[in-house]
This record gives sequence, structure tokens and C-alpha cells, in this order.
Amino acid sequence: MATKNFILHVPLASISSAAVTASYQAINSGGLPNACHGITITNDSNQDVTVSFDGTNDHDYLPAGESLTINTPPPLLNGNRAGTVVSVKGTAGTGNVYLAGSYLPQ
Repeated sequence: MATKNFILHVPLASISSAAVTASYQAINSGGLPNACHGITITNDSNQDVTVSFDGTNDHDYLPAGESLTINTPPPLLNGNRAGTVVSVKGTAGTGNVYLAGSYLPQ
């Protein structure tokens, strides 16, 4: 089946910074509904967070007020697998941490 020549977006997911603890908390507890070629994590809180793509290991660090965009180039267009849960840990604060993603429909 050929890939379409447009992108679609997964629903925006978020977690309140007040719910962030020293243990990983999922931003998108149900996982990505589609395999995404691009995701953006935006830390719109007043606290820094550590990011994990498996809920166990530290994979990235995102200071307060910053965004992290991960794009997967061809031929790995769907590099962020469907079902992937993105989690954060840190210190509780105010604001939210958001997860946005886009994918190529099949």
C-alpha cells in the first residue's frame, strides 16, 4: 500500500506538572495511537523534566519552557512506534508538559 502525500496528527496529550514526581509518569498513558514520524514534547511548566521512551531509562532532558522535536527521516518515517508511551519525571510544579505527534497515513 502506498503512503499518502499528506500528514495527520495524533490527539494532543498532556500531563499537569503538579502530577510529576521523581518516578516516571506517562504523558500519554494509552501510547501513541499511530506510528509517528515526528513528535514534539513541550515543557510549558516551571520545572525541568527528564524524558523516557520506555518508562525506565533516562533518554532526554527538557528544561522548563523548552520544546524537544524528534523527526524520523526516510526511510524510517514511522520511527516512533504506535503504542509508545512517553514519560517524564522531575519535581512537581505549575503548568503542563505536552506531547504532539504527526504521522503519514497508509
